[in-house]
Amino acid sequence: MKFIESVFEKLKRHPKRIVFPEGTEPRVLQAAARFVKLQLGAPIVLGKKEEVLLAAARHSINVDRIGIIDPATADDLPVFCERLEKLKRYRNFGKTETREIMLNPNYFAAMMIQNGQADALVGGASVYPGTLLRPLIQLVKPLPGVETISSCMIVQVPNKNYGDHGVLVFADCAVIPEPTVDQLANIAVQTGKICRQLTGAPARVAMLSYSTKGSSKTAAAEKVAAATALAKQKADAEKIEMEIDGEMQADTALLTQLAERKAPTSRVAGKANVLIFPDLNAGNIAAKLVQYLAGADVYGQILLGLSKPAADMSRGASPEDILSVAAIVGLQAIEYRKLYPQTNGDDVVAAG
Repeated sequence: MKFIESVFEKLKRHPKRIVFPEGTEPRVLQAAARFVKLQLGAPIVLGKKEEVLLAAARHSINVDRIGIIDPATADDLPVFCERLEKLKRYRNFGKTETREIMLNPNYFAAMMIQNGQADALVGGASVYPGTLLRPLIQLVKPLPGVETISSCMIVQVPNKNYGDHGVLVFADCAVIPEPTVDQLANIAVQTGKICRQLTGAPARVAMLSYSTKGSSKTAAAEKVAAATALAKQKADAEKIEMEIDGEMQADTALLTQLAERKAPTSRVAGKANVLIFPDLNAGNIAAKLVQYLAGADVYGQILLGLSKPAADMSRGASPEDILSVAAIVGLQAIEYRKLYPQTNGDDVVAAG
């Protein structure tokens, strides 16, 4: 069974509400219609109802069981505006300005997941990444101890000898250009958690470099080694069961025979299922090469560090891509409070 098929099966048992800010985008409507047909939950799209219906009619999409919310006429708009005004960065804004902000579907959707009107959010299919990330960062509470948002991608390669039956998790491939040591460590721990939740397999996290265990004494390699040590400390402090090792080259992380020579004592080398890249250049390039040259199925970007599940899609995403990622964040939502017990309690707006 393919990874995404297993996600569909699990989500069918606990359907979730997914909000899509881009309600007039045909690919989003097609994905939402499939989400309903597969009985994965209740999709909600944002936009003026007449415009959503017109877009659906043009592409012969059945939207009868898709929720449509127009932020301008929504019952929650006054409440959301009031909550926005309480945030530090918006305290000096007038009511007209805060209303204009909340009419933006990306802000409205972010407020919906923060306040429990939806379980997860999928956006970005027709906008630049910052357009979706900005409201998420401003309105959705971060996880305790996490100061930056990052992302990961789920990758399934045809060769089942890699990862867990061909499934690996790559991070960060979309958000942080030059992560610090602390950011790399956080990315490693958060990605390891997501790997365990989505695949059921223990996370074996490889911190990648062009060096393996000190074979190259450069600042770049030593930075990855430092991030590895810090990630281990963070995982131990949170009592998270995962193996983290590095720095190591990608072939050492994936090939058992090579790992036996280069890192014989490592519990990760040769059997890594999580690959943490040293910077955004490496992560983004690697994900696209694997997708197009190796024929891998690639799902993302799944955002890390937020207290609510969300994903920022590529503008080139197909309806099937959007559907798959919606199912993944829906699956995240099932166990999110167990995975992050520190976020339990009343839903309140982010502090800043």
